[in-house]
Amino acid sequence: MSMNEIERALRELRLSGIRATLDTRILQAQANQEPFLDTFSLILQDELDRRRSRLMERRFQQSGLDERMSLADFDWRFNPELPRAACFELHTLKFVAEGQNALIIGRPGTGKSHIAKAVAYQATLQGHNVRYLEADGAFAAYALGGDAEQRQQLRTLIDADLLVLDDLFLARRIGDKAGELLQTLVHQRYKLKRSIVVTSNRVVQDWGKYLGDNTMATTILDRLMHRAQILEFEGKSYRLKEAASRLTRLTSADVKQD
Repeated sequence: MSMNEIERALRELRLSGIRATLDTRILQAQANQEPFLDTFSLILQDELDRRRSRLMERRFQQSGLDERMSLADFDWRFNPELPRAACFELHTLKFVAEGQNALIIGRPGTGKSHIAKAVAYQATLQGHNVRYLEADGAFAAYALGGDAEQRQQLRTLIDADLLVLDDLFLARRIGDKAGELLQTLVHQRYKLKRSIVVTSNRVVQDWGKYLGDNTMATTILDRLMHRAQILEFEGKSYRLKEAASRLTRLTSADVKQD
């Protein structure tokens, strides 16, 4: 086979990883006089690496995450009272394997979303099917969809290995359709032992008020908290800290210009 024929065969077999590095591997083998099996194993590894990379990227794109968060990026010194050990325990994803949930409750700006996104991103890297939602907005959009669209969305959210509902009740009251969706998701995933992570600024005692139905809230919390880790986030706001830092920099720049 000529190189052109080999390239056509690789395209037909969809071996893009081998195609991308074949010329380099051939030159490397010639320069180092490497045995055929050594070169062949490197070529196969190139294909495996390309496929794994594309698979991880596809999982990330399907997850709904908009950024690749890490616990290494988190400033633990700013709020030393945060449950650091519990956050790293979530990051191991043991709770996903065991079908448990996690409720991250606390004041605005204390890093709840960062932790939830870091856990969700780690789950995509570990091969899990993840769905991340900014809860109130996603629920409102769901309520506007047609029946077929709602059924498809519901199936997708139920089937995910990990579902993250971020900033639940951010707008305080959610609509009846949204409340019904939340109840269905919690109920169905509870039966299937599939994990949910919820972040919220609202203490669970007030959920009935935001749902407009205390019975529904009790039903949801009963299933959500039965197999759950509860992390409380208190302390100062990172967002206010960052805003103050930006204001200081802008003020300093204005003073220098004057």
